[in-house]
Amino acid sequence: MTIDLKRITKTFGALRANDDITLTLQAGHIYAILGENGAGKSTLMKILSGFQAADSGEISFDGKSTNFTSPADALRHGIGMLHQDPLDVSVLTVLENFVLGRRGSLLPDRKQARADLLLHSERLGFRLNPDAYIDSLTIGERQQLEIVRLLSQGAKVLILDEPTTGISTEQKDMLFGALKRLATNEKLTVILVSHKLEDVEALCNHVIVLRQGKVIGERAMPCPISELVAMMFGQAIERTERPAMHAEKVVLQVSDLSAQGRRLQVRSINLGVREGEVIGLAGLDGSGQEAFLRTIAGLQPSISGHMHLAGRDVSRLDYHDRVRHGVAFAPAGRLEEGLVQGLTLAEHFALTLQGGAWLTWNTIIDHANAQIAHYNIRGRADSPIQTLSGGNQQRTLIALLPPALKLLLLEEPTRGLDVESARWVWSQLLDRRKHGTAIMFTSPDLDEIIEYSDRVLVFYGGKVTLVEDPSHISVSQLGSLIGGKPA
Repeated sequence: MTIDLKRITKTFGALRANDDITLTLQAGHIYAILGENGAGKSTLMKILSGFQAADSGEISFDGKSTNFTSPADALRHGIGMLHQDPLDVSVLTVLENFVLGRRGSLLPDRKQARADLLLHSERLGFRLNPDAYIDSLTIGERQQLEIVRLLSQGAKVLILDEPTTGISTEQKDMLFGALKRLATNEKLTVILVSHKLEDVEALCNHVIVLRQGKVIGERAMPCPISELVAMMFGQAIERTERPAMHAEKVVLQVSDLSAQGRRLQVRSINLGVREGEVIGLAGLDGSGQEAFLRTIAGLQPSISGHMHLAGRDVSRLDYHDRVRHGVAFAPAGRLEEGLVQGLTLAEHFALTLQGGAWLTWNTIIDHANAQIAHYNIRGRADSPIQTLSGGNQQRTLIALLPPALKLLLLEEPTRGLDVESARWVWSQLLDRRKHGTAIMFTSPDLDEIIEYSDRVLVFYGGKVTLVEDPSHISVSQLGSLIGGKPA
């Protein structure tokens, strides 16, 4: 199958997300779509997969023009999209999710569906329990289910949006192996949308780079990463040096803390976090690092133990009380927990202003425009938050954090960000560090953990291992600790 996208254009108000894009995609190839946040990658893929309609242009298959009216219509033409957060129903089982959206009778043959699920899973090397509930699965397992579901419904083109966010190295290797087999043996077309250039190197054989809504170049792989970065941003991005941390004052003292994770308990954690220190939390998905961070934030109760913030016992305080004592939390789920769908950028920033009923709209707009400019958010004061790209939503979430904090807790602070945006976010966080804010963060990116952490807590099997100096440990050694093996 040959797919031609011809002169695709899409605008949102004054923003030209896709600007006269023309591309040809061939069967059996694995493509990467690269570009900085707001370059138009997600918009283009939503058009190709039927989630949005283009303002102008056409899509053709083997020379035959078509027009999608919905994602289901696109799937009938053989195009399926795996979103960064899989589109499944948590209260249903794996098998029940597998049959969702299938054409045919109202009541599907469950016995045949189970056989189809196991058959498709086996040929891809996946191990999915048909009777398990979705909320018991890891992100990686949910992605596997969505791939199996799409392929079982005839997908010949598979679009993957940041598929390695939140999954382990083992799960990524399994996923990439399956995708390569599908492209080689079954001539599946795979399109990877990602900011992780190491994933592009490992998986793709062709790269398409977008900038400001236009295609600015294509490259066959292998290609030097420095060349791809220069195409994405117009220049190479230099690695920044993180200044050493010298403070000794303890901001947070955790004593014999135990917390309940999704799958297991993390037990008897003892840790003193110093003023201006950055602590990275590393572990496989579901190993307890998220539960520990949320327990510190006051979003879930501890099983046992104590927490002292600047000498004050906050063990029994809820999240709002801890906020008043100088703690802030930024979740990985931007639209699910961090931001409010339907509100504009200006309305979000209005929530952070003091003055109550006496705030004027002009004051709110001026403040919003200043924050948009300072944080380089690609949007306007009247832009609904859900219309922004994931990276610009993340910038907004960072911009909404209170200015003076004792402790900042972050889930995947650079999730979905391009290289330049990630560097910029960390420059903002390290500036807070210089003013005494202690930072604790989770990330599936081990390079990020090593680069920015003064110390690392590794979570495995309900226990934690403290790495005192991550500058003397390699990514592979940290990966071994995460997998429960000595470094």
